[in-house]
Amino acid sequence: MRKTVAIVAGIAILVLVNWTVFQRERLLTNGRTVLLELAPADPRSLMQGDYMALRFKLADQVFGRGLAREVADGRIVVSVGEHGVGSFVRHDAGELLASGEVRMRYRVREGRVKFATNAYFFQEGTAGAYARARYGEFRVAADGDMLLTHLVSEQFKRLGPVARY
Repeated sequence: MRKTVAIVAGIAILVLVNWTVFQRERLLTNGRTVLLELAPADPRSLMQGDYMALRFKLADQVFGRGLAREVADGRIVVSVGEHGVGSFVRHDAGELLASGEVRMRYRVREGRVKFATNAYFFQEGTAGAYARARYGEFRVAADGDMLLTHLVSEQFKRLGPVARY
């Protein structure tokens, strides 16, 4: 009996993990591209390897620059303008979206508002390739779920080391 329970639990875990991977892959393929402007933040962590700590100007504009202790997780509506850059329109109340608008989910952790993540990890020794980062590029689903995919320069070019194949 224990063996059957263990097998069923293992299969359930595998199904759940694969479903999550499938959803993320679908978001990367079908999600709408939105750029959010970066705000300055500390770029290194010696304990976790090379990464860029991220803050977004949009969070500062909507919630202020200090700690957002009284703000709950939610969604905002963003207008996507030229080059795909998002700008705040309103807090989401479930209304229909106008053309060019998207919902974006935010979370509040330790008093700070974050969109999808607060860090962009990169291969050790490639920090210089990201020094010109001005935007975070996200793929956004209709429900506001989002993934950070790239860092982008002021000239709207994706940043990163040149692939050597």
